Amino acid sequence: MVLVREITADDWQLMRDVRLAALAEAPYAFGSTYAREVAFGEPQWRGRINERSVIYFAQGAPDEAPAGLAGVYVEDGTPDLVSMWVRPGCRGQGVGGALVEAAASWARGHGFCTLFLWVTESNPAAMRFYERCGFAVTGERQPLPWDPAVAEIRMSRPL
Repeated sequence: MVLVREITADDWQLMRDVRLAALAEAPYAFGSTYAREVAFGEPQWRGRINERSVIYFAQGAPDEAPAGLAGVYVEDGTPDLVSMWVRPGCRGQGVGGALVEAAASWARGHGFCTLFLWVTESNPAAMRFYERCGFAVTGERQPLPWDPAVAEIRMSRPL
């Protein structure tokens, strides 16, 4: 069974640790880098827990380390699924799907009709996963912020 819970301000250190693990394990999958975020201090990590966003941990059991992380960030009235990552040893166990559903539920509950995300073109496994979760390619593309040679593809899911 996968347990999903919203991160609170008291979780900032654990969120930092999980996010840094994600950036180290899958650097090709994120719009930021380990080198950039490892330098963040407490104010930057706490700043990610705010009224314009929500972040979730997924765990196999309450006493285990988080098996994954995902959030929704709202900018210019558009909700984006962000920071999606599942520990390699926990993949294929429903963790990713549970995180996506928590994010979609949050966005729906806040009155949004569509949830968006950006995925790197070089990550076909993630694209297939998102398609299984109901996302479709929108046709929008942009360069990855820290490596403009890599393209990100926009996907959306009706809520």
